[in-house]
Amino acid sequence: MKQEGITIASSPGQAKADPDGPVRESLGKIKNKLIIMSGKGGVGKTSVSVNLALALARKGYRVGILDVDIHGPDIPRMLGLSGLLDVDANRKLIPLRYSENLAAISIESLSLNKDDAIIWRGPVKHSAIRQFIADVAWGDLDFLLIDAPPGTGDEPLTVAQIIKDAKAVIVTTPQEVALADVRKSISFCRVVKMNIFGLIENMSGLNCPHCHQLIELFGSGGGERTAQEAGITFLGRVPFDTEMVTCGDAGISFQEKYKDSAVTAAFAAIADKIAKA
Repeated sequence: MKQEGITIASSPGQAKADPDGPVRESLGKIKNKLIIMSGKGGVGKTSVSVNLALALARKGYRVGILDVDIHGPDIPRMLGLSGLLDVDANRKLIPLRYSENLAAISIESLSLNKDDAIIWRGPVKHSAIRQFIADVAWGDLDFLLIDAPPGTGDEPLTVAQIIKDAKAVIVTTPQEVALADVRKSISFCRVVKMNIFGLIENMSGLNCPHCHQLIELFGSGGGERTAQEAGITFLGRVPFDTEMVTCGDAGISFQEKYKDSAVTAAFAAIADKIAKA
């Protein structure tokens, strides 16, 4: 499988022996698989994926991030990771390592030119995601967080088909237009029989740095109401902070730089809920 410098190749003999064997072997070493979904773009899903992974890793859990947003892979940039993926002695791809407890895989790390468009149809994306599970040296993980593109298309469907025990964490902002799309994500999960782990309300209010009053940029409470109506767990609210944008663009950990912030506390609390559950 090739596209301008991107090559994803199967290990010799896998297809003939047992095509599902490497997938089962890899997934068997991972305790918990969570796919981070959103009904629409612009709700901060990738930012939530990155910061949730960082929060879990800070608590000592071994975490991997699988970036299956094929057409808009942002995980490496937000983590400040660069360079191409290498292979080990068993011809498995080695994830880019952020820290001792956190590593990531993304299609961007196989591309010579980071600005090249990935122009792939569904079957090719399905094959690539499958190989990101089977042909990657993930090792033993406590959590694999799968960052999916917005909506209910090829990528989340592929994850549901390949990772049978994956659970969904749905990200939304409080306004109704985002919540309407979240309800579609909830419906998708129920149709494909994927358990929903919970819902996160992102960008839930801004504490004004001048007057210190809470500004509800997108309203408030919509995520929790939607979770209650759908009978799913509400994992928590993450407030808006302009420095999140700055840190994400620079590939700097917001939680390390602003350890006492409300955002850091929110992600720590959500990570605790996930770990306990």
